[in-house]
Amino acid sequence: MYRSELSGALGGLTRVRCIQLNDAHIFCTLDQVGDEVAGALEMIGAAYRALGIEEARYRLSLPGSDGKYVAAPEMWQRAGKLLSEALDRAGIGYEAVEGEAAFYGPKIDVQVRDHAGRESTLSTVQVDLHQPEQFDLHYVGADGGKHRPVMVHRAIIGSVERAVAHLIELHGGAFPAWMAPVQVAVLPVSEAEEAVADEVRKRCLAADLRVQVIHAEEGSLGARVRAARLAPYQFVIGPAESANGDVAVRLRDGRRLPAQPADNAIARIRALVDNHQTRLWID
Repeated sequence: MYRSELSGALGGLTRVRCIQLNDAHIFCTLDQVGDEVAGALEMIGAAYRALGIEEARYRLSLPGSDGKYVAAPEMWQRAGKLLSEALDRAGIGYEAVEGEAAFYGPKIDVQVRDHAGRESTLSTVQVDLHQPEQFDLHYVGADGGKHRPVMVHRAIIGSVERAVAHLIELHGGAFPAWMAPVQVAVLPVSEAEEAVADEVRKRCLAADLRVQVIHAEEGSLGARVRAARLAPYQFVIGPAESANGDVAVRLRDGRRLPAQPADNAIARIRALVDNHQTRLWID
C-alpha cells in the first residue's frame, strides 16, 4: 500500500488517500534479470487474458533531460539494454519514450486506453540498479565474494483502483464469469418451480458459484431475465425442466442452450471459472 497524506482545509481535518498496489520486488543476479523480466511480462499477459484487457502498446520508458533522474549514465544504459533485450526476446513490439522513467531506473510500461481514447499505465516492470547500491545490498556468490544484486520491480496490474475502474468501463459491469458478482441467476417460471430452483441454488453454492434465485413473485419471466442481464448465466426452470432435473441455460450474450441436467451445466461453468475463461461457453 502506498499512502500519501494531504493536509485538508475542511474543518482542519487531514485527508488520507490510500492506493492499493500489487507491487513486488525481486532481488536477483545480473544474469537472472532477463528471465525475471520475461516472467513478469508473461504474468501480465496471462492477467490481461483472464481480465479481458487488451493493451494499447508497450512503452520502454527512458530518462529525460530535466535533471530529476539519478546521474549515472552507465547504469541507465545497462538497465535500458536489459529491458529492451527482454522485450525483443519475448517478441513484443514497443516504443522508446524519453522522460517517462522512474527517477532511479528505466521501466516497461504497459499502456491501456479507455473508451475516450485516453491512455494510462496499468502495468510496469522496472530494472533498478540504483537502490541496491544506495542501501549497500549484497549477497555472497558461489565464489565466496560479495556481489551487488539487481532489483526488479514488478506490478502486474499496478494500482488496484485504476484496474477496477478500467474493468468497470471496459466491461460495462458485464465482467468475465470468474469475477462476476453473481455468476448464475436461477429463474423459476412460476411458483410451482420454486422448490426445484432452491435445490439448484444449493448445488451451485456447493460448487462454490455465486448464485441468486430471482423468484416468480418478483415479476414476469421477461422482466426477470432483463433484471439479471449482467449475470453470465441464467438457469430457467419451467415445468419440463423441473420434471427432468434440467435447466434451460441462457448466456449473457443472448445464446440459448438446449435443456441439460443441472449438475452438468454447473460442472461446465465451474470448469470455465477455474480456468479464468473470458468465453462464456465451450462446446
